[in-house]
Amino acid sequence: MTTQRYQYTDNQQTHSNDNSGSKLGTNGVNAPTKVSLNCEQSAGHGDHWDILTNDVATDVPNWLQQAIETAVMPRGLFANQSMPSRQEQDNLLIASNELCHINQVLAMADGKPKSLVNAYPCVNSPYGVTAKIERVIACDDQQEAILRLVTADGTVIYAFDQFYALNASQYEADKSYYVNLSAWAYGIEPSNDEEVIRIEDQDAIRYHRAFNDIVAKNGGTPPDDLDAQIEAWQPDNPDEPLLPVEINLGHMCAYLFGETLGQEDEAWCQGQVLGKQETEFFGQTMSVFDVAILREPDVSPLVVRMATPADDAHASIEVNDYIQANIWLQGAIYEENQNG
Repeated sequence: MTTQRYQYTDNQQTHSNDNSGSKLGTNGVNAPTKVSLNCEQSAGHGDHWDILTNDVATDVPNWLQQAIETAVMPRGLFANQSMPSRQEQDNLLIASNELCHINQVLAMADGKPKSLVNAYPCVNSPYGVTAKIERVIACDDQQEAILRLVTADGTVIYAFDQFYALNASQYEADKSYYVNLSAWAYGIEPSNDEEVIRIEDQDAIRYHRAFNDIVAKNGGTPPDDLDAQIEAWQPDNPDEPLLPVEINLGHMCAYLFGETLGQEDEAWCQGQVLGKQETEFFGQTMSVFDVAILREPDVSPLVVRMATPADDAHASIEVNDYIQANIWLQGAIYEENQNG
């Protein structure tokens, strides 16, 4: 069946700390709107570490130390331009090329790291979406932010910025970026195939039948004059009654972003599994799923690579199955992924 967008209405009001038109850095000639949060307003990463361990106090410091041994310095939007030297940087971001890894933000003094500012687990993903950065919800004390992304078709997506500590001064309003999307999942389970709604309204049934018939006859692509064709459509047998239509909600792609300021990156989604693999994260086996969470005619599907600790239930999930998940959605913007 045709899947549809299903997301919260973005009814957030302008907040007192919404610094409209404020610049994110010296290079931001026309920077996105910035909403500043203090440390109390920022949710922190306790719940995110809890996805990965029951002993945060012991495991996380050990992981941070191990991560330094294989760390790399991502260049983000500095790939094709001069990156500030260590002497010039107030903070240093280090990451990893591993699929599941940790990003660390280090405070710098005299070109050397002096303290840990922030650390958070990340997932690398080849999938993404082209969108403009409409708003940046940032906690500069922790060098982190949530990006409000708006695609060409108006879809709104909120994603934690893996590279805010590196890219903040580079973002421009009204410029489209390719954003790689990934997530940590608090849990992944099969969707409920028994969630079915029955449509009996004759006008709605006629529209549904007409839409599917016209798109099928047009090779799976809605024609430019779709509305006119739907208006003129007649069933092959006019004497045949328009029978009720049942729609399986368990086979729908959906994305609901969070409504709490500073936690919009916490989302619920449902979608179809397009790929499945396993990887390691500091000795733990992780289940990794590539999931289409939004899919509509004439729009590229929104695919997210999401990871979560492996368990027996994940073994039964196969490619093409539909799943539900509560996720922490992340975005990463690299210069080499931009197309001019």
